[in-house]
Amino acid sequence: MAKTIFITGAATGLGKGTAIGLAKEGHRVIAPVEINAQVTSLREEAKSAGVELEVFKMDITNPEDQTRMMNYDFDIFVANAAINEGGPLGEVPMSIFREIFEVNVFSTLETAQIAAEKFVDKGKGKIIFMSSMAGVMTSPYTGLYSASKHALEAIAKTMQQELEYFGVQVATINSGPFATGFNDRAVEAKWKWFNSDIHYSPADEMRKMEEGMENQFDPEEMIAKMVEVIPKDHHNFRTVYPPETEEKMKQEEAGNWDKEI
Repeated sequence: MAKTIFITGAATGLGKGTAIGLAKEGHRVIAPVEINAQVTSLREEAKSAGVELEVFKMDITNPEDQTRMMNYDFDIFVANAAINEGGPLGEVPMSIFREIFEVNVFSTLETAQIAAEKFVDKGKGKIIFMSSMAGVMTSPYTGLYSASKHALEAIAKTMQQELEYFGVQVATINSGPFATGFNDRAVEAKWKWFNSDIHYSPADEMRKMEEGMENQFDPEEMIAKMVEVIPKDHHNFRTVYPPETEEKMKQEEAGNWDKEI
């Protein structure tokens, strides 16, 4: 059965591909974007794909933009909008860390609260938080994003327990590393502020970690998984893709119990 699906951060990457993919499956898709310039480009891409999306500007950190959500009725809310930046946690400018939490945690929760109120009133609905392997795993120089997604995991788990009483479903989708450009931009961004003359973290080690960007997966695979899972009436609380990422997440969680320092 066709659903009405509201997905934030639909201008680029997995969000854009999923919005278009869901529309191709016959769902009504409400696809807000962060800035006005992205409205036209997403509408044009949707038209080229032979689908129609309801596109408008909604920066999730903007309180006035957030209120636009209240004008829509929808069955599923996908909290997808996020930002990413790398760098050593011991030295990152706190303004950058705060911005990541503002988008990935605080504003994401604010939009989820709007959806939750709608769904509680209706006695049904589903909230899906776009998490990540970083919601469970950590690695050097990715701690800013990981910390925000760890927080999002706690939010999702708690809301799932709290909203179940009202008939509202809550779940996460945790993606592995996909070549959308999102991760690449994050590793590049730290070099805007990092200076080997004043910072102690080893630049060579950071560059070595960036080599992992060469082994990212095809985003079309993740988009297909999201298009499959999002409209479902029932599925696991946590959907991880690809399978090798799920295994790595489980191994790291288990390994933390035996790790010594």
